[in-house]
Amino acid sequence: MRRAVTIELSPEERDGLEHWARSRTVPVRQAQRARMILLAAEGLENAAIADQVGAGRVAVGRWRNRFAAHRLPGIEKDLPRGGRTPAKRDTWAQVIVETTLQTKPENATHWSTRTLAEHLGISRNMVQRVWQANAIKPHLCRRFKVSKDRQFVEKLVDVVGLYLDPPEHALVLCCDEKSQIQALDRTQPGLPIKKGRCGTMTHDYVRNGTTTLFAALDVAEGKLIGSCMAQHRHQEWLKFLKRIDRETPQDLDLHIIADNYATHKHPKVNAWLKRHPRFHMHFTPSSASWLNLVECWFAEITTKRIRRGVFKSVNELKDAIHAYIDAHNENPKRFTWTAKAEAILEKYHRAKKTLDKFQTA
Repeated sequence: MRRAVTIELSPEERDGLEHWARSRTVPVRQAQRARMILLAAEGLENAAIADQVGAGRVAVGRWRNRFAAHRLPGIEKDLPRGGRTPAKRDTWAQVIVETTLQTKPENATHWSTRTLAEHLGISRNMVQRVWQANAIKPHLCRRFKVSKDRQFVEKLVDVVGLYLDPPEHALVLCCDEKSQIQALDRTQPGLPIKKGRCGTMTHDYVRNGTTTLFAALDVAEGKLIGSCMAQHRHQEWLKFLKRIDRETPQDLDLHIIADNYATHKHPKVNAWLKRHPRFHMHFTPSSASWLNLVECWFAEITTKRIRRGVFKSVNELKDAIHAYIDAHNENPKRFTWTAKAEAILEKYHRAKKTLDKFQTA
């Protein structure tokens, strides 16, 4: 009786296969193959694997044998297919790539398969296949921002140092304001989520006012001090600093990480800080809000409580925010910073060098 090839994995191969199996960026077929090999390493036969991954038994055996012969590179790419050589596509491939990368259509910012096919007088399917083979995606655009702060390096090292090696007998607090949070009510009630259908809500809304959330995230424990105020001037910032002073142990120094917003450096704020020497301010570089861990918490409350919420008044919005903070503090989860300053600076200098090259071109 024929038996399938036995699969034994090294720790590195298992890590690589598990990464592919749960990744959302690798092709679906590659993730499926990774699951096949992981199940094969557990001793399952091809028929059982086929049932679990939703593939044919013959296909499972094919990729099992290919992995046994070539290991990870053997399942990373599709097997070569039969059929005639695409001679016309090979002739046009370089023209398609160069036109896509080096030119733009007259009345648009980028080419589509249809506009480029019409421009070159070829099939749009050919354009699509060439783009796919060369990983070209004109319809996608990633956003970025490189800080121009002259003290970027010093501020980065200072803030990252607080995350990776916090001082003893002190609290590190990430502070910021989430301003202009709107209390939005929908013009019509939405439909609830049900099996086979997502929930719905109207695209239009009624504005019922705004509030600003002042927040201080304890890096060590993940707890949060939060206050909702009508404005975000230096007066409100001072009021929030006084609350932090009241609600934290008096025998600990406080290292406050904040951005360069003008209210944080107001003369009256600086005068108050001089009278309270246990406060130590640390400012993130300009255009580098990602260095402040409280931004991660802001993203969570926006996604989970605010964006799809319905609020008929500002007070109702405030109650929802404070309830979310209370629930968070009952079971706080800290955000762990892992990136070292050296690794960030390497990316920063590489991005800056690339930008400078395009600006001088």
